Amino acid sequence: MDQAFVRQIAGYSLTTAEILYRLPDHRELLQSYVWQDYDLAPRFPKLKDFLGFWDANLEGPLYRVRVAHRALVSPAEFSFLDGELQIH
Repeated sequence: MDQAFVRQIAGYSLTTAEILYRLPDHRELLQSYVWQDYDLAPRFPKLKDFLGFWDANLEGPLYRVRVAHRALVSPAEFSFLDGELQIH
């Protein structure tokens, strides 16, 4: 069975993080890295593990992390009680 599908059934959704970090040899310059994986909002355990690995093993110090996830940009619940929805 596809592991991405299994994660989605468990509540995971695709998470994208834009990571800005300082270059090790030129601290005044920023570099961008994009990370994607299936993660669970709002705690983001996989992203936190990755950022922990980064902090412990890579020389470029983190500057900023921006996260995009379905739970952050979609309504919590959408349902019809009674009626009809027409889209032109």
